[in-house]
Amino acid sequence: MSSVDPSADVAKHTKLASQIFSELYNKTFDGVGVTRASYGEGEQVASDLLERWAKDLGLAIDHDAAGNIYMTMQGQSQEAPPIVIGSHIDSVAQGGNFDGAAGVISGLVACAGLIEAGIQLPQDVRVMGIRAEESAWFGVSYIGSRSALGTLPKDSLDNAKRSDTGISLAEHMSKAGCDPEVLRSGHVYLPPSSLEAYLEVHIEQGPVLESKGLPVGIVTGIRGNRRLPSAKCIGEYSHCGGVPRSYRKDAVLAVVDLITYLDSVWDDCEENDKDFAFTVGKIFTDKDWHAMTKISGAVEFSLDMRSLDGDFIELMTKRVCEVVADIEKKRGVKFNLGNFTRAAPGPMNESIRTRMLMGAESLGIPHMEIPSGASHDAAAFAAAGVPTQMLFIRNANGSHNPDEAMEISDFMEATRLLAWWLCNQK
Repeated sequence: MSSVDPSADVAKHTKLASQIFSELYNKTFDGVGVTRASYGEGEQVASDLLERWAKDLGLAIDHDAAGNIYMTMQGQSQEAPPIVIGSHIDSVAQGGNFDGAAGVISGLVACAGLIEAGIQLPQDVRVMGIRAEESAWFGVSYIGSRSALGTLPKDSLDNAKRSDTGISLAEHMSKAGCDPEVLRSGHVYLPPSSLEAYLEVHIEQGPVLESKGLPVGIVTGIRGNRRLPSAKCIGEYSHCGGVPRSYRKDAVLAVVDLITYLDSVWDDCEENDKDFAFTVGKIFTDKDWHAMTKISGAVEFSLDMRSLDGDFIELMTKRVCEVVADIEKKRGVKFNLGNFTRAAPGPMNESIRTRMLMGAESLGIPHMEIPSGASHDAAAFAAAGVPTQMLFIRNANGSHNPDEAMEISDFMEATRLLAWWLCNQK
């Protein structure tokens, strides 16, 4: 193992990280939080800013057809499979400054430490600023990473519309200077078999590390998901006092039946130590038709189901369709679920994780192993067969909001561990 700690000058590298975070925040602040819309102005600002900092560090710059940016520290051999360190550079609307960006900046700071320590790795290290991870914009997961890996469904280019503009993904890509026609052609910029590993540092988007008082989590796996972005249940509008129960076609109760079923499945999973979670993030009646004294004839809703078990989440997809058919018969309604979007679970690489645990002990970094309930680009790399590992950074106040509260000292602990692994991969 290397005895050199490439992050030894902690004060200098803390300052570097703080400067990048500060500039990124100031240039993408929207008055409440930060907004870096996928294939929008804020995301482009982030890409340009990171490119400038990377050039200052002496890294080589490249972009792919989807607009992902690659900032490369060259290794001893250009033939050796490269290591990719990445995360996303977009954000939700009025989000926080650290979600996604922390992983890219961690990669840059780790490379800065290696360069200053005079360490040249056997292979290239590509720090990847990934476009369009946030599915809130297009309703599709991992657009940038799956574009690079050649696993993005081709129909997403035309069928996915951005939530704030209604314009297709392909059109937004073109406006951002990308080339969706290259993606349509089947060109793969990052063939999965050509990569040594993918590493992603990310803020934790839950309360576990904060509650445990630990700065770093070493991730054991990422939940896959099945999503219904815009489902509907159609019943019949009727007067609430004049229609007996047996004659009602109540869309609200029909959707509640589905939710109740899913909640019972979650109860069963918890009792049997099986991983599952679901969320109905949107549910509403038609404001032009609903009233306090009306039986609701239409409900729109979304559904997000997640699990580390890919077979189980696929089974739940089938169960939802079966249960919906039963509810239709019971309630006299009709469901229009639309198509499920799919993201496979992302297993972490056992060898890399074991090495990371060794590094945390060696560096004296307090840590724990932790699963990821949230989705990340790492899942796309893992699903494509790339050896993958994530590190979580403690983060108070959750994520996707302006109050993200990652401490720079915790960020540096994760970055020290990342740099250690780069020097002690095997």
